[in-house]
Amino acid sequence: MDMQNVYDIIIIGAGPAGLTSALYAGRARMKTLLIEKEKDGGQIVITNEIENYPGAEEEESGPSLIARMTKQVEKFGADRVFDTIVDVELEGKVKHLKGNKGDYYAKTVIIATGASPRPIGCPGEKEFTGKGVSYCATCDANFFEDFEVFVVGGGDSAVEEAMYLTKFARKVTLIHRRAELRAAKSIQEKAFKNPKMDFMWNSTVEEIRGDGVVNSMIIKDTVTGETREVVADEDDGTFGIFVFIGFDPKSQLFEGKVEMKNRYIVTDQNMHTNVPGVFAAGDVIVKNLRQVVTACGDGAIAATEAQRYVEEMED
Repeated sequence: MDMQNVYDIIIIGAGPAGLTSALYAGRARMKTLLIEKEKDGGQIVITNEIENYPGAEEEESGPSLIARMTKQVEKFGADRVFDTIVDVELEGKVKHLKGNKGDYYAKTVIIATGASPRPIGCPGEKEFTGKGVSYCATCDANFFEDFEVFVVGGGDSAVEEAMYLTKFARKVTLIHRRAELRAAKSIQEKAFKNPKMDFMWNSTVEEIRGDGVVNSMIIKDTVTGETREVVADEDDGTFGIFVFIGFDPKSQLFEGKVEMKNRYIVTDQNMHTNVPGVFAAGDVIVKNLRQVVTACGDGAIAATEAQRYVEEMED
C-alpha cells in the first residue's frame, strides 16, 4: 500500500463531535478525511432552539449552528467524502475502512457516529412515521397547529419538547409509563404550570392505528394492565405522537472491535478507546451528558490526541 494515500486522521461522522475533530485536525495541518453518510449535523439538525450552547446566536437553531461549523471546517482544509462505512479493520499501524464507494486508510480513526432516537417498538409505529408519528418536535410541530398531540417519555428532552409543542398544538398530553417524571425539577415545574399540558400517568402506547394518517392508539395502563383506545377528535381526524424515550448509539459497526458498555463505546477522559490509534467522541461514547457542547469538547480532545499519536509514530 502506498503510504501517500494514508490519511493521518479519518473521522467517521459529521455531527458536532466529528466537525470539531475535523476543525482541530485541519488546523493542525494533519492530513484529515471526514466521512459522513448523509448530511452534516447528526441529531442537532432536528433540534430547534439551542439556548444552552455558549455563544449561540439569539435565534440559533440546529441547522444554523451546523452550517457555520461546516463552513469553518472547509476553511481549514480537511478532505470530505459522503459514504457509508460498512466494515473496519482497526488493528495495526494503518487502519482500513471499507465504504460503499471505496477503501480508506489512516494512521488514526476518530469514531463520531452519534446516536439515533429510540422507537417505541409497537405495531403501527413504522407505518405511521411521518404520518403522525415523529421523533422531532422542531421538524414537525407546525403540522399540528391547533391539533392535539401526545408526547411519549418522561425525561428532560420529552418534557422540553412537549412544552415546545404547546406553542403549536392546542393540547399536549405527556404519556409516561410511571407515576412521576424523571425530568429535572425546574423543567417539571414549568410543565405543570403550562395550561396546555396534560399528563397520562402509568401508561404505554401498545399500538398506533390509522387510515393514511394516525387516527387512534391503544393505551395500556401499566398498573392494571387494562387497555383502551384513544381516538382523534372527529373534527381533527388525526393527532400527533412525538416519541422521546432515549437514544441508541450508532455503534454496530464497531462491535467486537472496540470495548463497549451497553453498546456505547468506552473511552478514557482523553477519548482513547482500548485500541491504539482509535478514538471516539460525542453521543456514541459512555458519558453522562450528551449535548452539543460536550460533543465539541470530545471532538477537540480526540483530534489533539490523534495528532499526538501520529507525531509519536513518526518519531
